[in-house]
Amino acid sequence: MVNSRLFWWGSAGWLACSLATVQHVQAQRDTVSLAPVTVRGFAPERFMAGLKVQVPDSATLQQFRFQNITDLLAFQTPLAFRNYGPGQLATASFRGTSSNHTAVLWNGLNINQPNLGQTDFSTIPVASFDRLAVQYGTSASVVGTDAVGGSLLLSSAARQSPGLSLSAGRQQGSFHNYQNQLAANYATPLGEKWNFAGKTALYDGRMNNKYPYRERQNYLLNPSESEQRGLVQDLFFQDAGQRQQWSAHLWLTDNQLILAPANLGGRELTRTQSYRSMLQYEALGWTARTAWTRDLIDYGKGDFTYLEHTETDRFATRLEKEFTRYLGRRQSTPWSVRVGGEVAHYRTRTDGYVEPLITENRADLFVLSRWQATDRWLVSANLRQAFVTRFNPPLTPSVGTEYLWLRRPTYTLAAKASVGRNYRVPTLNERYWLNLGNPNLRPEHGWNKEAGLEAKWVPAPAQQLTASLTAYHNRVDDWTYWNPERNYYVENLQLVVARGLEAQSTWQGTWQRWQAGSQLGYAWVRSSQERAYTAYAQDILGKQLMHVPVHTGTFNAYVQRGRLRLTGRAQAVSRRYTTFDNSKYLAGFVLADVLAETTLHAHHWQGRLQAQVHNVLNTFYLNVNRYAMPGRSFSFNLLITYNSKTK
Repeated sequence: MVNSRLFWWGSAGWLACSLATVQHVQAQRDTVSLAPVTVRGFAPERFMAGLKVQVPDSATLQQFRFQNITDLLAFQTPLAFRNYGPGQLATASFRGTSSNHTAVLWNGLNINQPNLGQTDFSTIPVASFDRLAVQYGTSASVVGTDAVGGSLLLSSAARQSPGLSLSAGRQQGSFHNYQNQLAANYATPLGEKWNFAGKTALYDGRMNNKYPYRERQNYLLNPSESEQRGLVQDLFFQDAGQRQQWSAHLWLTDNQLILAPANLGGRELTRTQSYRSMLQYEALGWTARTAWTRDLIDYGKGDFTYLEHTETDRFATRLEKEFTRYLGRRQSTPWSVRVGGEVAHYRTRTDGYVEPLITENRADLFVLSRWQATDRWLVSANLRQAFVTRFNPPLTPSVGTEYLWLRRPTYTLAAKASVGRNYRVPTLNERYWLNLGNPNLRPEHGWNKEAGLEAKWVPAPAQQLTASLTAYHNRVDDWTYWNPERNYYVENLQLVVARGLEAQSTWQGTWQRWQAGSQLGYAWVRSSQERAYTAYAQDILGKQLMHVPVHTGTFNAYVQRGRLRLTGRAQAVSRRYTTFDNSKYLAGFVLADVLAETTLHAHHWQGRLQAQVHNVLNTFYLNVNRYAMPGRSFSFNLLITYNSKTK
């Protein structure tokens, strides 16, 4: 394990060096103007025609700056979460699938933990990325394995104007919980031919969870303590003509969770550390990327004398080329094709595996295409083939289209549809765990179909209303299952079919000094086992999968006058079954938060003050069996920012 003091002294030194460098360059080049630095990295959404993609705006990301991505998605999307408590494990269910069916990409690199095949969303603070895209449905042909139910696309962005921005913030919450943040964003020219931009960010938080009560309605609260810290470093070097760009990215995380910390005999420790690094070069349509990640997991009980240890390294290299041609008589319909491949090497040392060292090689070849057939019609067609040591993933095609059906001065109506094959490579645990793992597992595979409508209405120059409706059908065969009838030996047994509807609407309006807006979302999901593989399985056919609610809903509204903004938001979740036969369940609930914030300006300085009431209705609810979630709580955030350039 990494020494925490060394980690933070090194991080602080990195921040200081970065600031010193940019200030020195600025002092030499104050009179040179800087062209905007554009992040030209691969955006997978470009090739996802027909799929639903939701992109939270910068104001929303700013509101959740001191929270993790779980909090943001719970109030902004219809995703279902299995959250064990503040600072504890949080996993998501996209459209009735499991936590292993969500791909999480950081600047185009899948960062799911290879041994577990998933990401703990509680360890991803909103402050660690600049842009988020939530993609629903199968996108395996574009992003690769794991994207069966959907994917989260996290990306970094460079400062767009020359100068320096420094920020320092703290959140102080109920139950002795807190988080600190430091960040610097900078941009400056390097001579006459190159521009430089970057970001350095540090975060450090602790969830002590010192509840003033031990139980709620006769259910215990799960006592826990967690610490989270991290360093994010992004560097961009771009030539003045924007013909080529170098970028380097680093994300270090250190997360520690202790359950039942006061119970020496029953307490549990889980410590996860991740080292993620990437170097990328883009020029003349070519993109080359190399990356290295290391994931460490330590787990222990009691006095933590003995810790089970997992150490997994991944080395990945990707090369791709994009071609663009203009078709038609007037050369006005662009057709883009992106061709490329990626190779990766995995090495894991895991206590409990069949061998002390497991190595594996993987490769992907892909062709992605996007054709703007007319100014109203967009088509994409993609194809991917993966190769894995001792494994045979299927060929993965997809086709999607979007058509602007109606276009009037005050409203538009667009239709979209897509069909694509999905697959998931089993996790390292599923294949190599001693006595329980199955090296002969087949890849999960199936087909996802979806179609939808999107409408936009502008009733007045300062108002806008948008609405969307999406229907989908996702079939996943050879779903892996830790079979209790065979002492939890892993097998390809289940056939799961998920189908549902998603509706979403947003409204915004402005009147002189007043602004207001709202967002309403609803999802209906039926996800069930459709094939009997044992006598017992016959009784659960057609039953809703465990922990997947049939109904979820979200509502957000805000009103703003000048610099004062008041926001209310709510999420509603129906019952979630905790047994395969649906005989037992966790009751549904409605959670509501209220947030008030204001900003103060003084020349180069800005102060942002935010006060929030969480679970304002003091709702009693369970996310897992036996343990209750905390009631009403409060948090106060202060963020102070210095900008060397004023608008």
